[in-house]
Amino acid sequence: MNRPASWKSSLVLTLAALACGACGDSASGGGVSLGAEQKGIATYYDANGGGNCGFDPGGDLMVAAMNQAQYDNSAVCGECVDIVGPKGTVRVRIVDQCPDCDKGHLDLSVQAFDKVAERKDGRVDITWTPVSCDVAGPVEYHFKDGSNPWWTAIQVRNHRLPIKKLEWRRDGDWKAFQRESYNYFIFEGIGEGRFQLRVTASDGQQLVDSVEKVLDDDSVDGAEQFAPQK
Repeated sequence: MNRPASWKSSLVLTLAALACGACGDSASGGGVSLGAEQKGIATYYDANGGGNCGFDPGGDLMVAAMNQAQYDNSAVCGECVDIVGPKGTVRVRIVDQCPDCDKGHLDLSVQAFDKVAERKDGRVDITWTPVSCDVAGPVEYHFKDGSNPWWTAIQVRNHRLPIKKLEWRRDGDWKAFQRESYNYFIFEGIGEGRFQLRVTASDGQQLVDSVEKVLDDDSVDGAEQFAPQK
C-alpha cells in the first residue's frame, strides 16, 4: 500500500530488577498475544524505519505498519512479528500505523514484502505471529526533545517484548506515565534530581533502573533486558 510514510549518556546506575509478577497472564501485543497466529493480508509501502511509533529512520528496514484496529495506542510499537507468505518468511518490527488497513492487515516495507511475495502481486494472503525480538544489550530510555523536570516524555527502545507500561518514583509509590499514540510516555512534574523508572513488559516482567536526571533529546541505557517469552 503506497502511502506517506547517539550518543548515549551513562547516567543509569546499576540498579535493575528483573521480575515476573504476572507471567501467568496473557502477553498482550496490542491486543494480540505473543505466539497467537493471525490471518490477514500484506501490502507494501516505501518505509524508512520511522513512522507513527516515533523511532528514528534508518537502520534495519525489515519493518511494518500495523493496522489501526490492532495498533492499540502504540502498544505494538517495537514488537516483532513473524510472517509467512506465498514466497517465504520474514521477521519484521512494527514501527508505524496503517490507518487504512483492516484488522489482520500488515503494510510491509518493500524489502520485507519481497521476502514473502512477488512485488508485482501487490496484495497477498499471509499468516503472522507476534514473537520475542532478537535484540542485543539492555533496554534503552530515550527522552524526547523538549523534555524537562516539569514535562517529561520517554520512549522505551531496544526491548525484546512489547511494553505495557512505564512508571517512575523518587520516594514513595510508583506513578504511571500516560502513553500516547506516538509511542512516548508522558508525565508532568517529575522534578529535578535522581529518580527510578520501572518498565513492565506485556507478560508482566519488570525492569527497574535508576536515572540521575531528566534529559533533553538524549538516551540512556538500562541495566537489563527482558527474558524471551516462552
